[in-house]
Amino acid sequence: MEKNITLAMGNGGEENNTLIKEVFYKAFANEILEKNEDAAVLHVKEKIAMSTDSFTVSPLFFNGGDIGKLAICGTCNDLAMMGAKPKYITVGAIIEEGFSVKELQKIVRSMKKELQNNGAVVVSGDTKVMPKGSIDKLIINTSGVGEVLQENISANNIEKGDVILVSRDIGAHGATIFAAREGIELSSTLQSDCASLFEVVKALIDAKVEIKALRDATRGGVAAVLNEWAKQNGVCIEVEEESIPVSQEVQGICELLGFEATALANEGTFLVVLQESEVTKALEILHSFNANATKIATVSDEYENRVVLKSAYGTKRFLDTPTGELLPRIC
Repeated sequence: MEKNITLAMGNGGEENNTLIKEVFYKAFANEILEKNEDAAVLHVKEKIAMSTDSFTVSPLFFNGGDIGKLAICGTCNDLAMMGAKPKYITVGAIIEEGFSVKELQKIVRSMKKELQNNGAVVVSGDTKVMPKGSIDKLIINTSGVGEVLQENISANNIEKGDVILVSRDIGAHGATIFAAREGIELSSTLQSDCASLFEVVKALIDAKVEIKALRDATRGGVAAVLNEWAKQNGVCIEVEEESIPVSQEVQGICELLGFEATALANEGTFLVVLQESEVTKALEILHSFNANATKIATVSDEYENRVVLKSAYGTKRFLDTPTGELLPRIC
């Protein structure tokens, strides 16, 4: 008989201890956790970066990943975008009464695998169980600490003359989640781009590429990141529409449902800002990870605080920050 989460598993008693031991500690065991303290004492010699995020996605399992992989990738990627190596992670799980223990174990195994990909460990955590109907199955919070490998990576560095590259084709996560949630059958290999990005960023750093800014294009996609950067620095970002890499599968979803690929969420795609002189070296490295990496935009002063999309026909239009509820519960 399949075992499900009960309210007793969240009350701090024996059932709660068993859940933590058999599901979480079994996967995340390390010498820091084994001390079983309320907080972890960490040994960090270098400058650190910190990040925290909460994850809720429907469905919990999707082509290319699940909420566990999403949670670890999300926080580790935020650290990587600051030029930091993910090192220590905390995990908080809020679980709905009746949730399958077997599915929870599967999710935790995904988290363990992604932690190994980043060379990071869980050092502290917490679980809560909510009455059935209070939440939708499972919410995971992860916080992370990373050691900074390259300093001064910041969106505040962006200025006229800079160029912007994208690390791969865009929109795969948002399109995959929407297709799964709406029951759209696709005769293709469409899957989420959910992946850890530290290895790619480290390759850029090791090659001494002078990175000015990095950002993973999650909720709101590429459009949200570009608009945030334009407004933060009072510049214009001019995007060549034809240069934006979009797979046929994602483009098909967009045409079917009226979406723009630039507004779809990504979970393993980032933008990097460089001086023009760094582009060739950076693209050579990015192409070793994904052949679709390319230059998509330049920074100018034509329209202050705006992103301009330039078509192959010579026309222009503003690319605005996505509004409304496009894809709820995607990350």
